[in-house]
Amino acid sequence: MEQITPDATRNILEQDELDLMNRYWQAANYLSVGQIYLMDNPLLKAPLAAEHVKPRLLGHWGTTPGLNFLYVHLNRIIRKHDADMIYIAGPGHGGPGLVANAYLDGTYTEVYPEITEDEEGMQKLFKQFSFPGGIPSHVAPETPGSIHEGGELGYALVHAFGAAFDNPNLIVACVVGDGEAETGPLAASWHSNKFLNPIVDGAVLPILHLNGYKIANPTVLARMKKSDLTDLFTGYGYEPFYVEGDDPEYMHQRMAEVMEDCYARIREIQETARADGTVYEMPRWPMIILRSPKGWTGPKFVDNKKVENFWRAHQVPIAEARQNGEHRALLEEWMRGYVPERLFDESGRLVPELKALAPTGNRRMSANPHTNGGLLRKELNMPDFRALAVDVKQPGEVMASATKHLGMLLAEVMKLNKDERNFRLMGPDETASNRLQDVFTTTDRVWMADILEYDEGIARDGRVMEVLSEHLCQGWLEGYLLTGRHGLFSCYEAFIHIIDSMFNQHAKWLKTTRTMPWRKPISSLNYLLTSHVWRQDHNGFSHQDPGFVDHVVNKKADVVRTYFPPDANTLLWVGDHILRTYNRVNVVVAGKQPSPQWLSIEEAIVHCEAGLGEWRWASNVPDGEEPDVVMAAAGDVPTLEMMAAVDLLRQKLPEMKVKVVNVVDLMALQPKEEHPHGLRDADFDAIFTENKPVIFAYHGYPWLIHRLAYRRHNHNNIHVRGYVEEGTTTTPFDMVVLNRLDRYHLAIDAIERAGGFGERGAAAINYLNDMRAKHHDYVREHGEDMPEIADWKWPYPRG
Repeated sequence: MEQITPDATRNILEQDELDLMNRYWQAANYLSVGQIYLMDNPLLKAPLAAEHVKPRLLGHWGTTPGLNFLYVHLNRIIRKHDADMIYIAGPGHGGPGLVANAYLDGTYTEVYPEITEDEEGMQKLFKQFSFPGGIPSHVAPETPGSIHEGGELGYALVHAFGAAFDNPNLIVACVVGDGEAETGPLAASWHSNKFLNPIVDGAVLPILHLNGYKIANPTVLARMKKSDLTDLFTGYGYEPFYVEGDDPEYMHQRMAEVMEDCYARIREIQETARADGTVYEMPRWPMIILRSPKGWTGPKFVDNKKVENFWRAHQVPIAEARQNGEHRALLEEWMRGYVPERLFDESGRLVPELKALAPTGNRRMSANPHTNGGLLRKELNMPDFRALAVDVKQPGEVMASATKHLGMLLAEVMKLNKDERNFRLMGPDETASNRLQDVFTTTDRVWMADILEYDEGIARDGRVMEVLSEHLCQGWLEGYLLTGRHGLFSCYEAFIHIIDSMFNQHAKWLKTTRTMPWRKPISSLNYLLTSHVWRQDHNGFSHQDPGFVDHVVNKKADVVRTYFPPDANTLLWVGDHILRTYNRVNVVVAGKQPSPQWLSIEEAIVHCEAGLGEWRWASNVPDGEEPDVVMAAAGDVPTLEMMAAVDLLRQKLPEMKVKVVNVVDLMALQPKEEHPHGLRDADFDAIFTENKPVIFAYHGYPWLIHRLAYRRHNHNNIHVRGYVEEGTTTTPFDMVVLNRLDRYHLAIDAIERAGGFGERGAAAINYLNDMRAKHHDYVREHGEDMPEIADWKWPYPRG
């Protein structure tokens, strides 16, 4: 293994300041160890007894002293330069350190008044950590100053850049653990510097923390040669500064020097760019590589086995401190080694000379308003979406791209909020592909790397963010939203699954913060899923997966919303609605291809506000009578096929009474008791009836509809057609036939489940089967859909 020779240092700290900073670090370490181990006797005023130690020892020590070390040095930069700075801890299991530092600067007590700054409060602080009814072991929403959930391994750096965009005065210090650095999302995140504009954005100070080990193995980057590390990060476009060693005095001096140099570099880059408002080439931002022992300042050996600077320091270095007297004595020796009587007074308060080292007010990283983004959130200036509507006089007559009209709406949003700089559109290289290209009439794609003379649509000050990584798009947007801004993520439907776990954690964050009054609401996480399963004409099976919605609806009902607008005007209403909401995850599924337009803008507003409803102009049920069958749909292609099936039924069995229902808000299918958007049973029965067959054409996997509606009175009569994992590169109509969602299958289902209708019904079914066979042969001979399919329009006048 390469031997590390410490770099020379300028020793910029006076001895008194160094001693104070070291004691502050010791205080943070003491509080961190206490949280992991103790439930009583917080100041060790009595010998440590078994009953003082928690019965279950949970938490992680290994990364924590390094995080605490960085925190005290960042505090110094904030105080000296009046810097606006927040702290993101990628090693999320360093939770005790972040909690300790929030407690030391007073924020924790302000947020949780019962955790007082005295011996009693310290005892509560210790006991609550990883304890029933307490707080998690990682950096969590409960931690003041956090915007990053500790369970999100791999996403710290991308969250940091998202927070820095459009925050020109903010510096985001982001600690990347060397285990975390092995993940794919983190590896891609280093490229976020290619999108950071020093004129309008803040700065990210990445700090790669190399402590050598994960849970039980060495880490890749920690075993790389220093020269290779330098080459790697220089190649990424950074200027790396090293702080390496284990001697506290040297390390404090070296870190203070490096922090000053990095801060100066950041300000130099920003001031140079802002002086003339031009960025000629991509800046080379500084970063820090901190190499320190895992479990630094903890026990070096336990039971004659190496702990410090080894993987055994990762979690709880002394595992049996309650049951084993020798272990307990070792724990007491460890904690007393920090000399708590020099850190806290007799009452348990941090001594004044150490208290003075922390920033005050909103300059405290644990109290910075950017870490509680709802405090800074401003409503978007929204256009009147009605002005962008498709003029629909006859249902199904006009063809239009729904997402094209949403793009027009987003272009207006960009224009109206240009000065506020609080809205961005994210997507993996698909904005134009998804027909949102109207946004480029207002802005370009942001790009800080080289721009060639023939490049189109990219600029230093663009507000559309495209990179071929769903992880980066999601992470940027999360960081942007969590610090008080607005945005939308547009993605191919099949590939949104790449960020399933990121969505999970964000949904959990929203769920948790709803019970925390001090966390103010943030703008909703909005997804547009397009290029969807039913229109993959040139991509095929690899691009077909509508299952993200199934994943989303597992989350708490007060967090998630899913929308399936059937046309452009309903999508305009949905787009306007989701951009006004907060503390939600909104998933919108809409096709980009030209499709029939069903509702006028006035009808669309009424329909969307209800969430679902009967299209009376398409039904043929006389007033006061019950239908023979209910034909329902959710999704644009299912709506088209359902409407075509209704037309076939009218032609072949005009005596059949068909009620037509369309669902925009999928959550309306759930009972009111289970979801705020759900229908009461009486209203559901009024729409779907209590005992008539319901043929439901659904965009995704059929069983989700059953899952949402299983408690309804008429559930046993609901028959759902949807995606059943059949697909290839084929025509649009052949795709629905392969999955038995086509008009012929739907019409046959309706006839059979409504009683058959005798000989006329049998003749109709024969006709429908013949047409399906005709389609099969035609499409394989001609390579396109039959004219009666491709040219079909709803033939009945409104009224």
